[in-house]
This record gives sequence, structure tokens and C-alpha cells, in this order.
Amino acid sequence: MYNILICDDERDIVNALRIYLHDENYRLFEAFDGEEALRVIAAQEIHLVLLDIMMPKMDGISAMVRIREHCNVPVILLTAKSQDSDKVLGLTVGADDYITKPFNPVEVAARVKSQLRRYMQLGGGNMRPEVMQVGGIEMDDLEKKVTLDGEPVALTPTEYDILKLLMQSPGQVFSPGEIYQRIWKDLPYGSENTVAVHIRHLREKLEINPAEPRYIKVVWGQGYKCEKDIRRQA
Repeated sequence: MYNILICDDERDIVNALRIYLHDENYRLFEAFDGEEALRVIAAQEIHLVLLDIMMPKMDGISAMVRIREHCNVPVILLTAKSQDSDKVLGLTVGADDYITKPFNPVEVAARVKSQLRRYMQLGGGNMRPEVMQVGGIEMDDLEKKVTLDGEPVALTPTEYDILKLLMQSPGQVFSPGEIYQRIWKDLPYGSENTVAVHIRHLREKLEINPAEPRYIKVVWGQGYKCEKDIRRQA
């Protein structure tokens, strides 16, 4: 049973999402502003949040920042806006995905299932458990943990999956489109901004100086790679 929180100030939207997500494996919770969403998350074990951006009292962006202070649960932002800047802003503060209103019921169900699968399995049970290491970064795919120089690093499920993809093939360059297809399981249209935001998040968490990364490098005009044969810093 997965606990899903739906947060939108429009009750018609909440009711529609309840219909779209009617499933015997989902237990649905409701909130109608960011403050109420935070109270639900504090009181319940929530596995995924559908979070509207434009709300009274506390908007979705502010709530997203608060959620990420202590929780890596997948968050899908809901927005009536379609501009890239709004999508990038949401991803910048820690969202895993976004859905633009009006919703396609099939898309909503598919994206929710995809994010829950990554959250609960973080890469899938069919992968061989192993410990990967690049410099001071160590990923234990059996326990789903990442450490940097021995210190734990909190990653969202999407960040974990991207890092795992890069660490599995150190030195190999992956284009933004290829990363998007492998992680989001979707066509890569307009994927560059989405991937770039998550790469920036990874650098902020793993690099001493994100502006001069040692681990996650950009190959201009081609994509991203995880550098290999990096010595630990003393």
C-alpha cells in the first residue's frame, strides 16, 4: 500500500486526481495548501506527493523547499503554467517531475507509478547489488546509500538514478536525451533543462566546488559523464 498526498487548493482538481489514482494499492491523502501538506507529511508516512505550485498560505515552491529539508519522498509538481522557467524552478528546489494542467489521466497514472517504483526500489530489483566507487563517492546499491568521503549524502530517487547511470559507466558520455529516456522512460523532447537541473543538484551535493566539478563533468555539445580514476583528496 502506497500513501499518496494530493495537494491543490482547487477541490475539483483534488477530486479529479482521486479518480485518476483510484487503485487498491494507493491510500490517498488530501491537503489544500502548503502548510496543510507539511502537517500531513509530518503525521503520516507518505510515499509520493502531488503538489500544486500556486496555492494560498504557502505555495508549492515554498512547501517543496521545506519538504526537502528532511525528506526525499518523490514530489511531482502540478502547474497550470507551461513555460520552461516554471518547470525549471520547480526542479531547482527539489521536485522529481512535473505535470502541466490540464491533466491527461493516463500520464498522471504513469508518472506516479514511475516515481513510486524508483522510490521504493531505487534502480529496480533486477540489478545486481554491488558497491561502486569513483574517488570519494561510494554507492551501495544493495542498501541504496551514497557516501562522500565516508559521509552520507541524501539524494532524491531521481538524483540517485542519474548518479547510478553515470557511475556504472565512468568515462562514458551520456547525452541529455539519453539520460532522460533511461531515467524518465519517456521521449526526450525538451529534456535538456530537466537533466541540467538534476545534474546541478548532484554537483551541489557531491562537489567541493560545483562550478569546477571533479566527478560529474560536462562534455560540451555532447552530454555528461562521471570522471574515472579520481584520487581522494587528503
